[in-house]
Amino acid sequence: MTRALMIQGTGSNVGKSMLVAGLIRAARARGLSVAPFKPQNMSNNAAVTSDGGEVGRAQALQARAAGLAPHTDMNPVLLKPETDTGAQIIVQGRRWRSARAREYSALKPQLLEKVLESFNRLTSQHDLVIVEGAGSPAEVNLRKGDIANMGFARAAGVPVVLAGDIDRGGVIAQIVGTQAVMAPKDAALVQGFLINKFRGDPSLFDDGYRLIEECTGWRGFGVCPWFPEAWRLPAEDALDIHTTSARGGLHVVCLRLSRIANFDDLDPLAQEPGVRLTMLGPGKALPGDADLVILPGSKSTRGDLAYLRAQGWDVDLAAHVRRGGRVLGICGGYQMLGTVIADPDGIEGEPGESPGLGLLDVTTVMSGDKRLTEVTATHAATGTPFGGYEIHMGRTTGPDCARPFAHVADQPEGATSPDGRIAGSYLHGMFSWDAFRRTFLGDAGSDLSYEAGVDRALDALADHMETHLDVDGLLGIARRHNT
Repeated sequence: MTRALMIQGTGSNVGKSMLVAGLIRAARARGLSVAPFKPQNMSNNAAVTSDGGEVGRAQALQARAAGLAPHTDMNPVLLKPETDTGAQIIVQGRRWRSARAREYSALKPQLLEKVLESFNRLTSQHDLVIVEGAGSPAEVNLRKGDIANMGFARAAGVPVVLAGDIDRGGVIAQIVGTQAVMAPKDAALVQGFLINKFRGDPSLFDDGYRLIEECTGWRGFGVCPWFPEAWRLPAEDALDIHTTSARGGLHVVCLRLSRIANFDDLDPLAQEPGVRLTMLGPGKALPGDADLVILPGSKSTRGDLAYLRAQGWDVDLAAHVRRGGRVLGICGGYQMLGTVIADPDGIEGEPGESPGLGLLDVTTVMSGDKRLTEVTATHAATGTPFGGYEIHMGRTTGPDCARPFAHVADQPEGATSPDGRIAGSYLHGMFSWDAFRRTFLGDAGSDLSYEAGVDRALDALADHMETHLDVDGLLGIARRHNT
């Protein structure tokens, strides 16, 4: 018999992922075996799991809070947007198919079976499972066939607590309005609410808090102030990456592509005291004082290459290279640096090929086989070891591969230009390794211990929630789930 609790939100980006991570850390401190679960996630920021699949990066952080390796059962359905109306569907860690939004609705009954299968496996292995919803249960137009919020909660019999975001304003209407549009049987599963991201004196919201309790009849579990250490945790959204453009030091510029993927590669750089990180948005020119430009991963490499050119960044990159600047392409960014990207079978969109940026003498051919693996590597230029993971489709070959970026199990990986200033690699997560990051950054590297900092931030998050929320009450409402 296992208990479970679900945190849903009044909207996207209300802080559900961090609330779940903090509750998990707090439950673990109480001696409970606890695991995260998100039935359906939509993100191009993915993590490779211990069983050779992939899940949303937020669930990997929550697994870390629980002291577990991430597993595909923690996020059985992952949607990775490829276009504005379509996404790749990952089911229990493996690529299943691509579908447009309208097609996806018809697939939900099949997916609910997989969701419940994964949930039941987790509940059989742990004392407590804390579930994260997606978007909002107020989106009643999506309620039919829902597997992300109340559809899952009803099917699994899991109690719900609703989180509202006061920072964006209108939190009373967020919570009261959500109850007003919910079906009575859905609303009956909601055991209470909490307020997140409060800035200032929480007592100023006392009247509003009581009004929500009176209007909904739901129990309040507290008001959680803004957590100032949130930026130290891996970003769930590319817009959340901590930009440090006001500081001096080595200027690293990352191009914020429209389908940017696995962008938490940049998080360790954002925390380096000697690094000035700029996440460059659309319509902005590449700064002339950039020392290193990073082309990040992408879920749609050819599409984002066209997007890059539409911003004029191809011209800016050429000028940057002429000035002696360095460029690092990671995964899809590596593919863009080559001469040609060919997709004969239409793996990422319409079949065809696109000319690359021509900064590396390599070519890429897309294929349906997806490589998902954790690796241990050695940086070819310095001999520094580091770890990371691969999560990509396509194979890259060419003369510049004779000068690899790294070696993985004595096999060459990636490519480097003859002058060493342009490099590409399929390896994600390299900058979270302190020794490699210091070596790669040179004088800008510091004694920052990135991974230890993440754990300290998780501990601080749990303490923060213990101080301001009724954590015992939240954990206490988890119903026993009959497995």
